[in-house]
This record gives sequence, structure tokens and C-alpha cells, in this order.
Amino acid sequence: MEKIGSIDIKLIKGDLTDADCDAIVNAANPFLKHGGGVAYAIVKKGGYSIQKESDEFVKKHGPLKRGEVALTSGGNLKARYVIHTVGPIFGEGSYDDLVLAYRAALEKALELKLKCIAFPAISTGAYGFPYEDSAKAFFEALKNIKGGSLREVRVYLFNDEAYDAFKRVFESRSLII
Repeated sequence: MEKIGSIDIKLIKGDLTDADCDAIVNAANPFLKHGGGVAYAIVKKGGYSIQKESDEFVKKHGPLKRGEVALTSGGNLKARYVIHTVGPIFGEGSYDDLVLAYRAALEKALELKLKCIAFPAISTGAYGFPYEDSAKAFFEALKNIKGGSLREVRVYLFNDEAYDAFKRVFESRSLII
């Protein structure tokens, strides 16, 4: 564990849906359909109510754009909330769009005065971004965030390749010793 300002940063090899935080982040598609990857795992464990709330959000506000977030309950998850953010598709969106996705979720956590938030590696699954690019974007988003109520930020990485990539990026920035 390391710190950025007053925020503890933890890289965890494990399942995001097991996070005991105030909120977890969903690497969403613009229509908030939870048919695969992290989104599917969240609804599978958290319950259909998360999909229902997501559908209601899209019906009311339209598809989620980059830099926007949607908020739903955590359903049956340990987390009270799911913060949905849309990352870019590799080759279509930019690295800056990826930073924006991380930053938008962090800013929503600060707005809600949360103490703990847990992330996946945004845009690395079906959207195809390399793990190292996602890790760099995560770091970029974090370094400009003022702590506020936020005390802990976790990144849950599902496999060794993702964990090792995030660890390399953080070590290169002297965040993990």
C-alpha cells in the first residue's frame, strides 16, 4: 500500500465484486447493458436491480458519454454504490479519454463524500486497451485529485498479467516499494 496525498492506494489481485468499499466502479458501455466482463460480474453478484436502475438512467438521460458517470445502488454487493463510467475502445478513443473515465469516477466519489472506492482496469477487457496504458491513465487521474473524504482507492485486478502491469507502472512512479 502506498499513498498519494492522504489517499491510500492498494493494488489487489482479486474479484472487484468482493470489494468492501463504499462504491465500486463499473467499466460500462454507453447503454449500461451488463452483458459481459466486469459489468456482467457486477449484476450477477449484485442482482438484477442494478441492471434495472441502469436501464432507468439511460431511459431518463440517454446513453452515457465519456466523462459522465451514472450512479446505481450496489444491490446485494458489499458496496453501497456502483459508479458506472465509460472508457474508450482501443483504436477509437484516446488515452486522454481513459484518464477522463477514471477521473470522472473519482470525482463522483468525492462528491458523494465516500471514503473508499474500488476500480477495475478500465477499458482493458473487450475494449482492448493494454493494461499498462490503463495503469498510467489511472495514475494520471489520481495525481490531480484532492483527497477530500476519500481515504482509500483500490484497484482490483483479475489476473497476474493485469496485476503485474499495474505494479510495474506504479513502481516506475515510486508509488509501490
